[in-house]
Amino acid sequence: QVQLVESGGGLVQAGGSLRLSCAASGRTFSSYTMGWFRQAPGKEREFVAAINYGTTYYGDSVKGRFTISRDNVKKTVYLQMNSLKPEDTAVYYCAANTGGGAFIFRRSYDYWGQGTQVTVSS
Repeated sequence: QVQLVESGGGLVQAGGSLRLSCAASGRTFSSYTMGWFRQAPGKEREFVAAINYGTTYYGDSVKGRFTISRDNVKKTVYLQMNSLKPEDTAVYYCAANTGGGAFIFRRSYDYWGQGTQVTVSS
């Protein structure tokens, strides 16, 4: 069983930055692919970023602005969000993929956090 707890969301002006954190349990955290997804009101949950060992992947809408990283000792994954836009407003979810599968798909992830709200004002 893996538990995920996100933190770091909040209200920020357009052009600002936020860093989200996701603290995980689990004995083999370093072997998990960790991902971030987001869901805006009335929209489907969308892939934001993922990290598998040292390799990172990003959704097209956040490339060049967001950076995913992880600290396997602290069992924590981070999402640094820069140059935020109002369209980045959403609930952001951390997820763990323990068994493989394409990292961009929600169905590949076994465990999810409760989500943290990010609101970007114009």
